[in-house]
Amino acid sequence: MAGSIYSYLANDHRHLEDALQRAIALPGVIDMRAYSEFRGGLLRHIGMEEKILLPAAQAARGGNALPLAAKLRLDHGALAALLVLTPTSSIIAAIRTILAAHNPIEEGPDGVYEQCEHLTAAEADEILVRLRSAPEVKLAAHVDNPVAIQSARQALQRAGYDLKF
Repeated sequence: MAGSIYSYLANDHRHLEDALQRAIALPGVIDMRAYSEFRGGLLRHIGMEEKILLPAAQAARGGNALPLAAKLRLDHGALAALLVLTPTSSIIAAIRTILAAHNPIEEGPDGVYEQCEHLTAAEADEILVRLRSAPEVKLAAHVDNPVAIQSARQALQRAGYDLKF
């Protein structure tokens, strides 16, 4: 049975999926208000995992990171790099492809959320308070220069994705 940390983070995934779906609801049009909600929410979500959840699990494992932590961090880097760029249909397709592979690693049976829930059971209430208190991310303007584009391509490659945008 999913605990409070699992439920909070999985529900946040649903909220993010909803915002992204609203951003692309009209064919050929990206609703920038909904995309901005998605972008800020995904960056906040990544921050919660990177700054709160994964470190708590690592501490509970005596300083050893979860086996899947490295993969999650590579995915997070690829997603964050894509979020720097102005959204296009191909960038959104790349984001959706990554999330389709990434979210089951976190939510699946014996996934990262379940493992963290088990490892941090004694601190679950405090961790949940910290997750809920995570600040919103102040969004910078999109950057589409060659350095940002190349950085995104390299982040995708490091994470094992062969996606074009």
